[in-house]
Amino acid sequence: MTEILAPMVTLAPGVQLPQVGFGVFQVPPAAVEDAVTSALAAGYRHIDTAALYRNEAGVGRSVASSGLPRSEIFVTTKVWNDHHRRDDVLRAFDASMHRLGLDVLDLYLIHWPVPSADRYVEAWRTLLELRDSGRVRAVGVSNFLPAHLERLVAETGELPSINQVELHPYLQQHELVAYHATHGVRTQAWSPIARGGVLLSDPVVTHIAARHGVSPAQAVLRWHVQQGYIVIPRSVTPARIRENIDLWHFRLDDEEMAQMAALDRGERIGPDPAVFAMDASPR
Repeated sequence: MTEILAPMVTLAPGVQLPQVGFGVFQVPPAAVEDAVTSALAAGYRHIDTAALYRNEAGVGRSVASSGLPRSEIFVTTKVWNDHHRRDDVLRAFDASMHRLGLDVLDLYLIHWPVPSADRYVEAWRTLLELRDSGRVRAVGVSNFLPAHLERLVAETGELPSINQVELHPYLQQHELVAYHATHGVRTQAWSPIARGGVLLSDPVVTHIAARHGVSPAQAVLRWHVQQGYIVIPRSVTPARIRENIDLWHFRLDDEEMAQMAALDRGERIGPDPAVFAMDASPR
């Protein structure tokens, strides 16, 4: 089976990562090793996990047993909301690295800003410290809004290289994406197909997919990558894992891109970062 490799994109520090990654949110620890192994066999070279997901150890085992050079696999993990104090960030980082079995991490993210706790600037300073020490190649955030990003740069002088946020045709976050574009922050989409369901049966999506002879998920993911977004679709089914990276043999035209853009509802499937707290339902 021929591997399908995604194009590379560059983060602000000059670090490159594949535009299509493999997300392991809600993949059980017992299943994650096989899922990541299938993803690597299909051509994924970008794996996204988090301390919260409780599957870092399985990700690490799959990376170690893949037979691929470590330099070819880009690994992301995240620090959880109750570890935003400096010492807690450092302990959480060490624990994640132990579970992953890595010496150097490719990308470390603050999982949520948790504005009610008012610790995300301290956490960000600690991530910069980890990057400057050489233990992390690049650092960024997840689920931050423009106001949170503005505070980071105002108090530390540095913006994240990437912001991983909920983004799909039903929630396009135009203000946030425009801020990213203006300030050199890469946009990464979690749940890029809105966890399937209604979006993938939307008549606009199914019509575009049929025109190109691809699945609705492929049509939506192609909409993302044509705008330069980084995506991390998730599946545990080998055929779908492969399908979700097979995006390079077709292209949506301007009319199809506009039709997909017209689907925006401002509709979240995950929590609102403005109010999300440590004891709320996580993503």
